[in-house]
Amino acid sequence: MQRARETAATHRSGRALSPLLARLTELAQRRPRERFTSLAHHLSKERLLAAYKTLKRRASPGMDGETVETYGRELGKNIENLHARLCEGKSRAQPVRRVYIPKENGKRRPIGIPSLEDKIVQAAVVSLLEPIYEEDFFDFSYGFRPRRNQHQALDAVLKPIKGGRVRWLLDVDLSGFFDGIDHNWLMRFLGHRIADRTILRLIRKWLKAGIVEDGKRVEGREGTPQGGVLSPLLANIFLHYAFDWWAEKEARKRLRGEMYITRYADDIVIGFRYRSDGELFQKLMEERLARFGLAINKEKTQLVEFGRQSAFYAKREGRRLGTFDFLGFTHVSGRTRKGEYRCWRLTARKRLKTGLAQVG
Repeated sequence: MQRARETAATHRSGRALSPLLARLTELAQRRPRERFTSLAHHLSKERLLAAYKTLKRRASPGMDGETVETYGRELGKNIENLHARLCEGKSRAQPVRRVYIPKENGKRRPIGIPSLEDKIVQAAVVSLLEPIYEEDFFDFSYGFRPRRNQHQALDAVLKPIKGGRVRWLLDVDLSGFFDGIDHNWLMRFLGHRIADRTILRLIRKWLKAGIVEDGKRVEGREGTPQGGVLSPLLANIFLHYAFDWWAEKEARKRLRGEMYITRYADDIVIGFRYRSDGELFQKLMEERLARFGLAINKEKTQLVEFGRQSAFYAKREGRRLGTFDFLGFTHVSGRTRKGEYRCWRLTARKRLKTGLAQVG
């Protein structure tokens, strides 16, 4: 029985697990309310070294100016020193260096670059937490998880649409999600599963370290910078409790028909059978998110008529269906030359070429 559970855990994560991580996975699966009290002592020199080896060799340096290459010149000595400081509780989180990268729409996306040693320890912590939370996260969550990617999320959105089970889609845009994560709520959410004070203390240090932009330091009062090693997992944990669990366990019960959720980080699309369900869900969702300091962008969030049946009625009535954006693609209802229904995915370039930029 024990071996069967460990095998199942391995398949769930999509990769072979060490005995320790297999035990964490099995325990998290068997005891959904278990709070893990003894994790920090697994931040061994071996785990720190393994974490170092996962870092990108050409990654930009943080505030310490240290690169993977320079740190590796005395790797054994550096890891030994880092491990000693962790054991003695003397490790300090450094502020994150903020840079900006261009987006397709001409705007810029803020990215945080932690110091090298913070990256190493964060990667080691992620390796311990990930097997636990992989047993908690819902299947409709795809962003920044093992063996899950954008292509799977895009396919998941289309499946109920192609099957004719969806007539309305709620395209949700969260306003400044990564910069707006409430630290107190995040720590409370972590406390549902993690009771190891050392791990929680490390995470709080990283959250409070703040950012440095143009030479000025800003205290970390809220948010978790995009680009950090730990940020994607923290974001998924926050939305798991603030949105996913609520939507699946509470909101679904109040709807008249079916509901299909697909979430990739803070990019969310929900399909409904009935318009009234979509309108009710949006109202309840706004109330739910506000409780945790989050808000939707009302200019970008929209409930659109979409899908096979909607396309049939729209054509008969001479109407054009709406479109929705998900993971960089604009989705448009249409038909093939044979008259069969199809959902087309268009990039920004194709939208401009076909004149659909105004439709979206």
